[in-house]
This record gives sequence, C-alpha cells and structure tokens, in this order.
Amino acid sequence: MKTLPSPPRQDAAYQLLRQWLTVGEVLPGQRLKIHDIAQRLNLGVMPVRAALQRLAAEGALVNVPHAGVTVPKLSVAEFDDVLDARLMLEGTAAERGAHRIDTDGVAALQELDLRMAQALERGDGKDYLAANELFHLRLYQAAGSPMLMALIETVWLKIGPLSNRLFDAEGASTVLNHAHDDAIQALLRRDCTGVRRAIERDLFVAAQFLRPFCV
Repeated sequence: MKTLPSPPRQDAAYQLLRQWLTVGEVLPGQRLKIHDIAQRLNLGVMPVRAALQRLAAEGALVNVPHAGVTVPKLSVAEFDDVLDARLMLEGTAAERGAHRIDTDGVAALQELDLRMAQALERGDGKDYLAANELFHLRLYQAAGSPMLMALIETVWLKIGPLSNRLFDAEGASTVLNHAHDDAIQALLRRDCTGVRRAIERDLFVAAQFLRPFCV
C-alpha cells in the first residue's frame, strides 16, 4: 500500500520542528504547546499537531500522559550510546566528505569556522550552534551518501536539544572550536584521515561538557 504524501503545511511544520530539535531551539524536558508553536510558525493547529505526532513516532519527542508532547531527556547510558553512533557515522561521513569536497566547499567551511569563532567571542551560543550545524552538514553532504546523511540527521534529533547546555559548562567556549580549526587545516593538506580525527575529537570534547547534564 502506498503512503499518501503529507499536506504541504504539515511538511513545513515537520521540517521546522526537526530544525528546532537539531540545533537546540528546544530543551530536554520542555513541553511543546501546540497553540504556541502554531502561532510562532504562523501555521494552523492541525498541521502542527500532526508534525508533533510524526516526530513522536520517530522517537524524537515523547507523549507524556497529562503533559502532552515533550522533548525527551537522555540518561547517561542513552547519551553514551548516541555518542558512539555519532562517532561511527560522522567520522565516516567526514572522511568521505574530505575525499570529495571541492575548493569552494572548503572555502565555505572556512567561513563557517570563522563565524563560529566570532560567535564564541560574542557569547552567542545560538549563532554558534547554527554555524556548527552547517559546518558539519556541508562536510558530510560532500560524502555523497543520502543514506548516511539520513542516519546522521536522525541521531542529531536525539542530541540537539541537549546542545544548548554547552554554554552552561565552565570552560567550554574556550575549546569548542579547536577541532574545527584542525579539520580545516587537515582539509587544506588533503589529509582525509586527519579530518576524521578532528571531527571525532570535536564530538568527544563536546560530549564531556554535555554528559553531566544527562539525567
């Protein structure tokens, strides 16, 4: 049986809510109120409700009795499981992407690296996370594997809401961008294995700051 396509407004709500989860626009444990989201997105209640239920079915959100749809909290064990998956998937995507990325792609990553550094200097966590997502997204997309990218984006839904806590961790802002700098230098040397190591280090270092915020 063929699955009927989702209405455009439902798809729009779904994609926007996925983005919120990925970049930490919402926080672990936060209740997502349908009417508030519909107003913010300038969409109707029905497409927002359908999008929330779709994300809940994917495990990105949870239905809590008498509380509605909420953003899940990760236990330490769940967090470590997600980290292991990220290291495998994103390490592979980074190395493959480094093999295939062109000069313009490297230049775009250099601009994003600078944007992240400037965001950290300003204490602008929101812009840092937005630029960080684009940096990883563009590097991984260069690998040319839609399946690998889909798996990575699914994992990002799990960890994204916790990412805002990076800026509650003492000392995080002074080291967060070091691995991106190293990845750029490895790209310029065409050292694909070095790019993989830099991205894996980026994920691991960030995880050390985030793990204490798990339940």
